[in-house]
Amino acid sequence: FVLEWVQVFGFGKIKKTIQKNNMSKRIFIVYGHHNTKKSFNQEIRDTFISEAKKLGHEIDLINLHEEELIPFYDGLEPSKQILNYRDRLEKCDVMFMISPCYNLRATAILENWIDLVLAPKWFFAFKQLVGNWGYPIAGAMKGKLAIVSMTYGGNWFSIQTWFPNIPFRRIKAGVLKLGGMRTIYDRHYEVLPGMSKEKFERHMERVRKLVKKL
Repeated sequence: FVLEWVQVFGFGKIKKTIQKNNMSKRIFIVYGHHNTKKSFNQEIRDTFISEAKKLGHEIDLINLHEEELIPFYDGLEPSKQILNYRDRLEKCDVMFMISPCYNLRATAILENWIDLVLAPKWFFAFKQLVGNWGYPIAGAMKGKLAIVSMTYGGNWFSIQTWFPNIPFRRIKAGVLKLGGMRTIYDRHYEVLPGMSKEKFERHMERVRKLVKKL
């Protein structure tokens, strides 16, 4: 009733603002490329952020190479830094991880971040049935959206046909699915030096369309 009254008396902009705020999301971005200033992955990051802000979304960004380096998993309890990441993730609606593909994996710094942050018992727990048999129980990120952006030098046919352990399959099945997250892929193939401006713009337009679907 209030929205209809506002609209009738010429305050359509107020109604539009209310609707926009209700649709806005908080997006936690984990950027895993060493080059944070000038690279194809940096262009993906910045294009995504620019488009997201235009649509009223909030951004929480960490550039892993500019963060305090976290140690490899050593069996100890999570540090304050890891707990801080988890707290920020709990406040978000979307987790967006960005990385090039190195040796059929995400970058080591992003892989290590995944191992330490998206870990039991916060991300998922294990319900034992018999012996070592059981099933995962999703944790704090259950039902939220995960986006994985991966860039490849090779063409899509070679990557998807001959390499069954490529990161977007492994990370989804081995990590994100255990945590009960929904997954969207943002795959960019033939990312090589000398890319034409037209091809580059097609890649960036795909990123913009991805944001508009959120």
